[in-house]
Amino acid sequence: MKFNDGFWLLKNGVKPFYGLQVVQATVEDNGYNLQVSTRPIRHRGDTLGGPVLSVRVHSPTQGVVGVKIDHFSHTEPSPDIPLFPDAKPVPDVSVERRKSHLSLSTGGLTAEITEKPYTITFKSPTRTLTFAGEKHQALFDVPSRWTLNSASNSSCLTMDPASNPAAAPLPPVVRYINSELNLSPGELVYGFGEQFGAFVKNGQAMKIWNQDGGTSSEQAYKCVPFYITNRNYGVFINHPGEVEVEVGSEKVSRVGVSVAGSSLEYFLIYGETPLAILEKYTRITGRPALLPSWSYGLWLSTSFLTDYSSATVSSFLQGMQERDCPVRVFHLDCFWMKQYEWCSFTFDPDKFPDPKSYLAEIKQKYGVKICLWINPYISQLSPVFKEGVEGGFFIKRTDGTPWQWDLWQPGLAVVDVTNPAACKWYTDKLSALLDMGVDAFKTDFGERIPHASVVFHDGSDPMRVHNAYSVIYNELVFDLLRRRFGEGEAIVFARSSAAGGQRFPVHWGGDCESTWEAMAEALRGCLSLTLSGFAYASHDIGGFEGHPPPEIYQRWVAFGLFSSHSRLHGSSSYRVPWNYGEDAAKSMSRFVEAKHRLMPYIYNLSIQANVKGHPIQRAMFLEFLDDRTTHYLDRQYMLGPSLLVAPVFVAKEEQTEYYVPAGRWTSFFYPERTVQGPVWIKELVPIDEIPVWVRPGSILCLGPRDVGRPDYDYSQDLEVQLYELAEGHTVETDIPRGKGAAIAGTVRAQRTFGEIRVTVVDAEISRISVFSGGTTIKGVVGGVLGTGPGTRILVEKGAKEVVIRVG
Repeated sequence: MKFNDGFWLLKNGVKPFYGLQVVQATVEDNGYNLQVSTRPIRHRGDTLGGPVLSVRVHSPTQGVVGVKIDHFSHTEPSPDIPLFPDAKPVPDVSVERRKSHLSLSTGGLTAEITEKPYTITFKSPTRTLTFAGEKHQALFDVPSRWTLNSASNSSCLTMDPASNPAAAPLPPVVRYINSELNLSPGELVYGFGEQFGAFVKNGQAMKIWNQDGGTSSEQAYKCVPFYITNRNYGVFINHPGEVEVEVGSEKVSRVGVSVAGSSLEYFLIYGETPLAILEKYTRITGRPALLPSWSYGLWLSTSFLTDYSSATVSSFLQGMQERDCPVRVFHLDCFWMKQYEWCSFTFDPDKFPDPKSYLAEIKQKYGVKICLWINPYISQLSPVFKEGVEGGFFIKRTDGTPWQWDLWQPGLAVVDVTNPAACKWYTDKLSALLDMGVDAFKTDFGERIPHASVVFHDGSDPMRVHNAYSVIYNELVFDLLRRRFGEGEAIVFARSSAAGGQRFPVHWGGDCESTWEAMAEALRGCLSLTLSGFAYASHDIGGFEGHPPPEIYQRWVAFGLFSSHSRLHGSSSYRVPWNYGEDAAKSMSRFVEAKHRLMPYIYNLSIQANVKGHPIQRAMFLEFLDDRTTHYLDRQYMLGPSLLVAPVFVAKEEQTEYYVPAGRWTSFFYPERTVQGPVWIKELVPIDEIPVWVRPGSILCLGPRDVGRPDYDYSQDLEVQLYELAEGHTVETDIPRGKGAAIAGTVRAQRTFGEIRVTVVDAEISRISVFSGGTTIKGVVGGVLGTGPGTRILVEKGAKEVVIRVG
């Protein structure tokens, strides 16, 4: 929300109450409770009247300082964002009252509070991170006419008036709480969930309010009130409803956060590295669940507006099998149900006369898991609509009737996820589908949740439910799958989410066009999402809207198969590769094979995501914070710490351009090719290629060739690949088994005195590949090898230690 007219003046009619001085400070529970006046206090007469801000400065866990600003003190309405849902806080705080200021310290982070004027400065051991200066915290009374761009006063503008009548008139004035933090020269801001606009958020006004707006607008499906900076801190705004953020877009050297209401809380999170910040943030809001290994294989969809039946499905799967593009998950999109009846949770009998037998047949014949499209909306033409009305399972208007509208389905109603009986009714419908052989659900929608003139079963504030609905909805389905199949075997394919939703993966980017620009949008959305606590990200390979030209399709296939999860899906056309030429099928086969072989590495990353909250697809600066060039890169990424992936966003006759940080990097596909960074590379990339580079000092464990699936025992028949291991350095990696979080063994490599010693514990390796562009591999103790910068070494099965001579 912008309150100012320029820097010096306020908008006409806006009345401010700035927090000016601390009039009382007490220590309680290792934090400070402050009373902050909004007028200068010169004598007792100035204490008559207010407002007075009640400010709590505390540390909920190590390395985190919370600031809670209250105006009117009362119980906050529900729902809240669950804090520490699966990891306990780490207590670590000390408070000290000094002559010049109050001090609170935790995990290398210190908050210093001055009382007159009232300020808070946040410091690391080496520098000031940011500060809330004089007049940086305030109440603003805003005439309603200025709030038309906020959800609190726009419901009548964005909803069908026939289905969602305007809310009761607002009072003439809306009160906001606002807090600002300083932006230093060179400081960059990222995150806020899945945002498709410019990767660096400086200069943007961000609205934390989920909307179904595609990938080509300022709207987003997954809005998260969290941002991270390149200055060793992040900020989590602990508010589930609409949050408006001005990232240097009102006052160019400040990030301003405002909410309509009486309370605002934020947590400033310090970390020596960006990954350390994400680790602390996900401790607060939740860690991503561990996903089944089969989910990393290729997903194929029937697409949306296409015609399909059991015969069509079989032809797709057969064609993929014949072209060595094995499908691991087959997804049936909306029209598995009859038109106008979504959701009925019943297979269309005209297209699938015996769905249980049919699902069993294709699962057995093609080795696939089955995913079904669902959403939380029930058409009034659905055979289960009457059950929902009679049971009181839908969101209601204030007059007690179900809220309905005609967008998407005729007279649809929305399941009230705050009603336990409605949740049981909904999951019972899904359980019947699991009994038929379904393995996963695509939990679509969840953004168009009414917030005006409606009531929820548990009395929750509709403004606060709007974003939170997506998390509750996905948790409902995810937990059903987890109960049915066990820990580590549940997955949803979700579009909407909010803070804490990373616990219920996986999420895909929503409806994008089939263009170069949309492919870049998908990557920006992915990187912003994985900078906001989410570990996994996917997208519609080839784009959703339209029919991609073969060249865009092939480039997107490469990008998609070097994403955490890979799904072929479109709107009005199929995404099977032969529709784009047989060459497309050949290159797809190669990339599917590469992903299968990389699964010991990728699955180990998923364990780290579950334990530490580290994302799989990572913005470059997460790994290279000291390299300032990486801070702006949004068309390439790291897949884990070791692989640099640079998708191609230009036609084949144009050069692509990407950046390689310092060190000698090795091509993953062509290890005889190395490059010395830092360097910008411009090159023509063949249509069936994607630049993938291995970071120096890496150890990769690859599975066997032609394994044909992503889920296998990762501890058997491994190829250990060592890249540019420097003298005196040691590198080690865990070997997952591939089911659950169990670690089967480890591989350790150490280079000293001209020898590389590879030690294997509880794993079986069959090959060691050593890539060292500046060194000749001379041989293995006890055997003679060919020489060269990259040498593959066959080792005796079951070998536990191999010593390699280098020169």
